Amino acid sequence: MTIIKEAALEALRTHRNVEERDACAFAEQLRVSVVVPTLNEAQNIPHVFSRLPADVYEVVLVDGCSRDDTVAVAQAIRPSVRILLQHRPGKGAAIASGFAAARGDIVVMLDADGSNDPAEIPRFIDALIRGADFAKGSRFMPGGASVDITRLRRFGNRVLSGTVNALFRTSYTDLCYGYNAVWARHLPVFDLDCDGFEVETLINIRAAQAGLSVVEIPSFEHRRLSGASNLRAWRDGRRIMFTIVRERLPTRRMSARASVST
Repeated sequence: MTIIKEAALEALRTHRNVEERDACAFAEQLRVSVVVPTLNEAQNIPHVFSRLPADVYEVVLVDGCSRDDTVAVAQAIRPSVRILLQHRPGKGAAIASGFAAARGDIVVMLDADGSNDPAEIPRFIDALIRGADFAKGSRFMPGGASVDITRLRRFGNRVLSGTVNALFRTSYTDLCYGYNAVWARHLPVFDLDCDGFEVETLINIRAAQAGLSVVEIPSFEHRRLSGASNLRAWRDGRRIMFTIVRERLPTRRMSARASVST
């Protein structure tokens, strides 16, 4: 039994009243999909893929028309990788496509630049098995850290997190981090309709609006291995703030309540 299944089995043994035979059967059948959005990440993919747990069910790579060999490198390293080509640019569009295509019981969001450590995936699985609906990574809770985030982005994240916490009665310590995991059955509540880096904020807000049980997982963010980030602090900060305001509007709140009731 390998890493993910061992984590699932341990969580079932210690936190659920499940017979050993049933726990083993569940752990063996658990399928984890990893959604990886990419844009010119050929140099980083070997590192990221090499650190994935061996028992990941599938890797869904959503490529935004990379100009390098991202797709070819991914296929050479992991022939079973599922490749999706984006029809619209942006990380939000990539995540939406990946969510729609994922076939696992659990879906993990993972950045392709090497900043997220795939070896942390069992932590997220453990939280979900213990009862969480949505496990979100945090760089700013005890046990988490970042050597990649700039002072400006750190400040902006703090302001935006505080705004969301005040408006939506949440207690998030990290709003704008892309390392998350969710039971696939809850994906419809996100109803992703954004294209950019505001996607993490949108997911976090809609998880709260839907009443999902959310657990934050301490995560260490490494520096991007190579290449340049597509994130732009001022541009994307404005998009995130617009998303927060939009989600707070009465029409959106009514729509969120309707989707939960159905």
